[in-house]
Amino acid sequence: MVLVDSSIWIEAARRNGDIAVKVALEGLLEEYEATLCPPVRLEVLGGARAPERRLLSHAFSVLPWVEVTPDTWRRAVDHCWRLHDGGLSVPWNDLLIASVAVERGCRIYARDHHFDLMKPVLGLALYEPGYGGAFAPEAAEP
Repeated sequence: MVLVDSSIWIEAARRNGDIAVKVALEGLLEEYEATLCPPVRLEVLGGARAPERRLLSHAFSVLPWVEVTPDTWRRAVDHCWRLHDGGLSVPWNDLLIASVAVERGCRIYARDHHFDLMKPVLGLALYEPGYGGAFAPEAAEP
């Protein structure tokens, strides 16, 4: 599964958004590989314009859902300390999304640079679309 960050949903929803992002998101949706979590849902729906809210709410209602549990929150605190000890500070919502992904073994598809910063410290797996935006399965470990 690929946890799709709000930065992707927002870019894809823009009338003049990046076509590569739109195609890649469509590829994830067609392969039933896209998932979301409560912080992403809040970021996207909370900032949605009135005409888009109903459509986005419906679209999100059919996607697999990854919950944020008390263990996720504890993991997020540990991740926050590790990042701070390494001199990095990221928004709490991005940290929580990253913690969900690490906990569930999901890759994250995002345009937000904070995930790039967290990757080496937390062992975060980021998603890169395949050729032409096609779904790219995880490479097998050697």
